[in-house]
Amino acid sequence: MPVKKGQPLFQFDRRAYQYKVDQLEASLAKAKQNVLVMKSDIDINAAKVVKLRSELKYAKYQEKLSVKLAKQGAGPEEDAQKWSAQAAAHAAGVQEALAEEQRARLQYNSQINNVNTTVAEVQAELEQARFYLDNTLMVAPEDGYIINLQVRPGMVAGIVRFGAIAAFICDADRYLLANFFQENLKYVKPGQLVEAAIDLYPGQIFRGTVQAIWKGNGVGQMLPSGTLPTFSYVPTEVPQGQFAVAIHLDDEDQAKFPIGTQGRATIYTHPDSGFVVLRRIGIRAYSWFNWLYPFAG
Repeated sequence: MPVKKGQPLFQFDRRAYQYKVDQLEASLAKAKQNVLVMKSDIDINAAKVVKLRSELKYAKYQEKLSVKLAKQGAGPEEDAQKWSAQAAAHAAGVQEALAEEQRARLQYNSQINNVNTTVAEVQAELEQARFYLDNTLMVAPEDGYIINLQVRPGMVAGIVRFGAIAAFICDADRYLLANFFQENLKYVKPGQLVEAAIDLYPGQIFRGTVQAIWKGNGVGQMLPSGTLPTFSYVPTEVPQGQFAVAIHLDDEDQAKFPIGTQGRATIYTHPDSGFVVLRRIGIRAYSWFNWLYPFAG
């Protein structure tokens, strides 16, 4: 199925993600409201400090007056003791109110980039939830086509993906890979002329150029492990491991060459050599004989 970039491919169930977004939007509104509550708590505790300081001042005045009257015999000693205890209680109340005011001020001033940290935290969670919600619609990342489509309406894809639900093949940046033994790549360089015989098109030759040489293969790779590697003798008559050469075909319609197409390719490292004629004959003979028998089997 050919598709264009941005074309919708699959729509996953949005409900679970939408519920999460709704929940966090409510939490964000609550967090913003709590910031206003924190500001009010600062004002309330500041007023409470002023009130308790006034009461403390009054209690100290009454304590001083009661002590004076008690010394003169004009008042009971109990009044002086009562106002002394009252002044101590008001002093403790002032310290408590100051601590509450400081706590409210710290909560209110806890900010990052001029945003309260609680609001910023909920906002970040909401943005993540919206990201997941937006990605419930899968669109084509590039022009291409869908192959091996297995998903059907109502299927459960699951969190753990054991297999793909479809394969997406990009139209752009196609190339042909040709395997060569290492001893045959000495003079191969990017930009050299290539002729390819594709089994899908018997009797046709497609021109192209060398794009890159992939100088590496799995034979030279060792995975990290605690096991000592075993090195075996390789007989000299056994060919070396092959390298892949990336080839760009010049044909304007790259859709002619689907993935998995096989064939043969010839690289002309010395175009002026007399042996070029033999190679041209060989690649064309291969292509024409494909009418009779698939040589690339």
